[in-house]
Amino acid sequence: MSAAVVKTAQPHRRGAPRSSIAWRWMINTLSVVGVLLIVANLCVYYFTRQYYYGSAENYVVSEANATATILARLYEDLAVNYSSEVREVIENFEKKDQMELMSINGSGKVTLSSSGFSPDSSYNMPDYEDALKADDGIGVFIGNDNGENVLAVTVTIPQPSTTFKALRFVTSLSMVDDQLSMIMTVTLIVSGVVILLVVATGMYFVKSICVPLVEISGTAQKLAKGDFSERIEIKNNDEIGELSRVFNYMADELENSEAIKNDFISSVSHELRTPLTAIKGWSETLAHGYDEATFSKGMKVITGETERLEGMVEELLDFSRIQNGKFTMQMANTDIIAELDDALLIYYDKAGKENKTISYSEPEFLCVVYGDKNRLRQVFINVIDNAIKYSDEGAVITITVDKTDEMLHISVADTGLGIAESDLPKVKSKFYKANSTRRGSGIGLAVADEIITMHGGSLDIQSELNVGTTVTITLPLIQKKERNDNEQ
Repeated sequence: MSAAVVKTAQPHRRGAPRSSIAWRWMINTLSVVGVLLIVANLCVYYFTRQYYYGSAENYVVSEANATATILARLYEDLAVNYSSEVREVIENFEKKDQMELMSINGSGKVTLSSSGFSPDSSYNMPDYEDALKADDGIGVFIGNDNGENVLAVTVTIPQPSTTFKALRFVTSLSMVDDQLSMIMTVTLIVSGVVILLVVATGMYFVKSICVPLVEISGTAQKLAKGDFSERIEIKNNDEIGELSRVFNYMADELENSEAIKNDFISSVSHELRTPLTAIKGWSETLAHGYDEATFSKGMKVITGETERLEGMVEELLDFSRIQNGKFTMQMANTDIIAELDDALLIYYDKAGKENKTISYSEPEFLCVVYGDKNRLRQVFINVIDNAIKYSDEGAVITITVDKTDEMLHISVADTGLGIAESDLPKVKSKFYKANSTRRGSGIGLAVADEIITMHGGSLDIQSELNVGTTVTITLPLIQKKERNDNEQ
């Protein structure tokens, strides 16, 4: 015979690898924020560079056009020496501190320069080549020249000669690059501050979630070990606070259920021990000899206590079937008044022996319900038994039957101990006993309520402590047409 191995989920142990919420949040958030900041920085650099370089280009191009216009006017003035005037314009260029002005001859070589230095023949001038091809006669070059970013603009002279065919303006972009570097440095600093703020505020937010969750996890482990005294401190009125409230409610219910279970075990143990003790005692007595009177009395006690044990075991079995979903009923058209009469027959004699009175007048009308007659009788027995059990000597148990067109109402009222208002919502709960001084397992009423519910009815309890209790059973009646259909 093989033994079945049952595996249960184990709580997380310290040292075991786990994925922290804070760590996951940090990775995910910083990834998104980092990508956005990189894109933002690239956009800032691109558009700022376009703006500064474009402004510099426009400035140099306008200067080149203005100079070319001046030379065109000098060319048209026959009273001046054109070559001398061009040389003078270049050598006395007013903005030589900002840019260098060069003249280029028809061979594509620099002939004059405002700085006084002419480059060698290998000097590369792509802007000059572009100016010759352009419709407007302007060529622009932005690039690196001897390790320095420069802006070069070449404009062809409208009336070229072999000596002067184009003018070339060259300016350094180092100041523009420095300005760009400063702007990007500030942007990077701002990005770093943004990341720090995101981390700081995010960690505060994550901490407000993780700390309560850790507390809930620790408390849950204590609950799993049977310590029901721990509760979660509710600090915020948000989802975490609501989770803490629900968790505390669950802990209260578990603690209450544990207490009810312990009381149930104690009560059932006591209930089982009493009849077993009586049966054992009378069995030993009869085993050592007896007369006819002793035998009759002993067998009566043994029979009674055995029936009592049988009833308790049957209640436990019914409750187990309900919990497992295996509680079945044999449904048929049932004369409910007949089942109530059968249940009362059991208790008339018992109530009389305990000096208690059952007041009941059988109704003259017919009441038919669709249900399991044995289960319904079981409900009546349980309710009547409770009324007698929780009533003192001299009490009156009143049973009334009333009906409407569609519903039947059966009330069982006693003048007994009653139930406290705080206990009233719980009396139909499993294992609950409002009064532990009286015999019973505490599950009979829970089973009865389930049976009535399965019949489409309700079991309602009204009670006042030290005054009495009224249990009202409501069941749907079968109309004549429905009755005929069920019988067919």
